[in-house]
Amino acid sequence: MNTILITGCSSGFGLETARYFLDRDWTVIATMRTPNPDLLPPSDYLRILPLDVTDTASIARVVEAAGPIDVLVNNAGVGLLNAVEGISLDQAREVFETNTLGTIAMTRAFLPQFRERRAGVIVNVTSTVTLRPLHLLSVYTASKAAVNAFTESMALELEPFGVRARLVLPGLAPATAFGANARARMGMSIPEAYADVAAQVFAGLENPGDVTHPTDVAEAVWRAATDPSCPMRLPAGADAVAWAKAG
Repeated sequence: MNTILITGCSSGFGLETARYFLDRDWTVIATMRTPNPDLLPPSDYLRILPLDVTDTASIARVVEAAGPIDVLVNNAGVGLLNAVEGISLDQAREVFETNTLGTIAMTRAFLPQFRERRAGVIVNVTSTVTLRPLHLLSVYTASKAAVNAFTESMALELEPFGVRARLVLPGLAPATAFGANARARMGMSIPEAYADVAAQVFAGLENPGDVTHPTDVAEAVWRAATDPSCPMRLPAGADAVAWAKAG
């Protein structure tokens, strides 16, 4: 039986991906900062572990507790929507510590077992905001674009060992709690000089048109995990697919 470890399973994409793989009889190790066993149905195939991807000791404990796995999904992340002038360096560091360095740290922690077994898949969940410049998302986009570049370069290193690395790029997902969590965690003190720009951005978010659903991301992760012929970048969601086609 295959085993998948997914970070950021307390809500949204990670939670839905955990459900998706459980429904297909995989062993799922769902990690969260604060484990909540009520989020997923009881199953002999499910383990829930605490994890903070910015804490090396926490990562080491998860590696030891998880044992051998077949697929690592780096999904944990934090958001930040603000003009550059409204972002402190501490906020920027926190975004990069989680989104970028957390992904790198988790990957480094599990790579030795993949390389030694000459098998394994790493799926990094980033965002379609990396496909075009958008207002108020400079730091967040940079943190995700870095993961894109990291993953694509790393894939070349790992190919001789039979280890795959792939990217899943979701679009806008209003059904998830990601935006609310980001605002609560990072603050939303947009400078007055950018008020007009912010108003336009928020108006667009109220009528987004096509969007991404958590199931779209779960399906893309499934393909990345199980289909060796899938492309490096997998857009997830109707809006994500349209953006990718538009180039």
